[in-house]
Amino acid sequence: MPPDRLLVVVDDDEAFAKTLKRSFERREYEVVVAPTIDAVNSLLQTRSPGYAVVDLKLAGASGLACLEALHEHDPEMLIVVLTGFASIATAVEAIKLGACHYLAKPSNTDDIEAAFGKAAGNTDVPLTERPTSIKTLEWERIHEMLAATDFNISEAARRLGMHRRTLARKLEKRQVK
Repeated sequence: MPPDRLLVVVDDDEAFAKTLKRSFERREYEVVVAPTIDAVNSLLQTRSPGYAVVDLKLAGASGLACLEALHEHDPEMLIVVLTGFASIATAVEAIKLGACHYLAKPSNTDDIEAAFGKAAGNTDVPLTERPTSIKTLEWERIHEMLAATDFNISEAARRLGMHRRTLARKLEKRQVK
């Protein structure tokens, strides 16, 4: 197996990571699952993946820190950020930290593999005339604050000036993982 077909899946959702692993193995990738940033750092001491799929929200940490470590290890690595907490703020940060693409869940193996192939920008993407809705702006602000507080709901609610239960209800409505 060529080293450039080595893929690391960084996700603390064991069932999702296992499913993704099997799916990529059927496509002839060698797949290693790393549920934490520490596991990724251990892997990078002995292996050099060509591809990575990183969940934005990891238990006790942000996937952005993991993304940064992967990119520092190999700037040529193709890294896709996969998240249920999609926002413009985290998408911009992910790209600045070295991701080649950013996908919102649910995404499947086809979507992820296509994202690896779209590492270069596309000048033909049409610009839309549709203004951003108030709900979208609210969600973006909520997610920006969640990311700034390492997904601590109580602290994010305090900074947003809302009750913790109100924020929790808003998150439940969006069915965010």
